[in-house]
Amino acid sequence: MVKKGVENQELESEAKADETASDSESRADLCAPPAPVDDTPEVLNRALSNLSSRWKNWWVRGILTLAMIAFFFIIIYLGPMVLMMIVMCVQIKCFHEIITIGYNVYHSYDLPWFRTLSWYFLLCVNYFFYGETVTDYFFTLVQREEPLRILSKYHRFISFTLYLTGFCMFVLSLVKKHYRLQFYMFGWTHVTLLIVVTQSHLVIHNLFEGMIWFIVPISCVICNDIMAYMFGFFFGRTPLIKLSPKKTWEGFIGGFFATVVFGLLLSYVMSGYRCFVCPVEYNNDTNSFTVDCEPSDLFRLQEYNIPGVIQSVVGWKTVRMYPFQIHSIALSTFASLIGPFGGFFASGFKRAFKIKDFANTIPGHGGIMDRFDCQYLMATFVNVYIASFIRGPNPSKLIQQFLTLRPDQQLHIFNTLKSHLMDKGILTAATEDE
Repeated sequence: MVKKGVENQELESEAKADETASDSESRADLCAPPAPVDDTPEVLNRALSNLSSRWKNWWVRGILTLAMIAFFFIIIYLGPMVLMMIVMCVQIKCFHEIITIGYNVYHSYDLPWFRTLSWYFLLCVNYFFYGETVTDYFFTLVQREEPLRILSKYHRFISFTLYLTGFCMFVLSLVKKHYRLQFYMFGWTHVTLLIVVTQSHLVIHNLFEGMIWFIVPISCVICNDIMAYMFGFFFGRTPLIKLSPKKTWEGFIGGFFATVVFGLLLSYVMSGYRCFVCPVEYNNDTNSFTVDCEPSDLFRLQEYNIPGVIQSVVGWKTVRMYPFQIHSIALSTFASLIGPFGGFFASGFKRAFKIKDFANTIPGHGGIMDRFDCQYLMATFVNVYIASFIRGPNPSKLIQQFLTLRPDQQLHIFNTLKSHLMDKGILTAATEDE
């Protein structure tokens, strides 16, 4: 009984401490945000000093947008491997920006191991996802190298062990008076990992299906962002959503139509180049990664009949286009109608913590996360879209896996396949004898 009473007293004192910490959290939330810092380069400040703040912001955003588009073209030219590294760098920076917000809001608590554990969990999750990607897409390379083969075989067990180590470290770091806050930040880290790392992993998967599945969706989001801003800047009158007071219905609708047209044109141009439409594969003979293939029917011009209602307007009966262009309508529509909700979500998050931007990495644009908030929704949609409507079994991957089996297993599969083909009438006894 005495022991029970002591435990109750300890629990009551800890509950009071948690309440005090919670009150402190509320006061921290209500703290006035720091005054915004003008991060515009001095050269632009001098050149645009005679303009009003509205037009100055327009020119700053425009110039930096063109610079980012030019950088995007450069990394596309450098190929899929460089693109994959850029995606990983963007992921790390976005994670850093979100975690830093949590640390800045609650920095006075000096939580033990908080930042160390956050980055450790990021390392664990990346090891798991990138290991899965390497095993899936570069199976031949993995099977050829002994260390990679061992890591591949026990990949999930190693990943779980790494995560379990971090979990135990978190439990050992718990201290009185901060339990609630520590669990809150534990959840903060894991939600950030779910949003950032999982989505960037899907971006990589889209990239390996062919660069066109990476470039077109991202370009559609960029186009929608630019055109919605342009239409809203010049014609915007009607507010769209309270979370983003500057967003207007005029910008939203104008951005939609402009993005659909842009998606059709960009898809037409890119569908004619093998380097964009072919999946990234590892060539065992040349010991290198290749993007050369015979384009599928998705990227071959076909003739389509135009509906009678539209014929009377345009005067055409048929039109030649790539089947991928039809899919691009779905991609650009999602980028225009649903993609912006990623930005609205980010706006609500920033309002909750009374900050203007996630960071000040890009003058006039905020942080990296401010530029990629809509891209993450888009990445998930593209991955689901490919899995649902595009991707089928990959014969080359099946053959690669077949060749790694034991001879008796290969023979069993061969006999099973032969019996199946004979039952279907595809393979006859006479053909077999020949």
